[in-house]
Amino acid sequence: MMHKLIILIIGSSFLFNQTIDQKEYYREFYDNGSIKTEGWKMNNQKVDYWFTYFPNGKISAQGHFINNKKAGYWYFYSTNNKLIKEGHFINDKAEKWWIIYDIADNNKKNQIIRKYQYRNNQKNGYCLWYKNDKLFKAEKYINDKKTGEWTDAFSFKKDNPNVSL
Repeated sequence: MMHKLIILIIGSSFLFNQTIDQKEYYREFYDNGSIKTEGWKMNNQKVDYWFTYFPNGKISAQGHFINNKKAGYWYFYSTNNKLIKEGHFINDKAEKWWIIYDIADNNKKNQIIRKYQYRNNQKNGYCLWYKNDKLFKAEKYINDKKTGEWTDAFSFKKDNPNVSL
């Protein structure tokens, strides 16, 4: 009986070790030798944190993957390394709030120029427009189509009494 148990344990251990997913760090390069992308792969699918780069070596995007699909919070940059936008992905689709930045070279800090609400990779909800760090316009979208626009707080509250931005 003990002999059969030992064989069963050894056999189970062998089978278990054969099915364990091997996670490996992956890098891909441009023809000029600079890094193009890097991150973790498991079963030939992107997982965990990844970076993509422009040919000049600057980061173009960074964020998480789950089963080869963008997930969680992501950051996107210009070729001169300024943050362009950031936001959430769920199952490779833009979701929740996204922030868009003004990347003019004369700006010392990135100023927010818009915030969009996304659902299922489409604008769904509100878009808030900013100028000099002040809100000056709000828009409403349903399935990527603009359905409303307000340029003052009174008219916005009148049309959207239950919304607090």
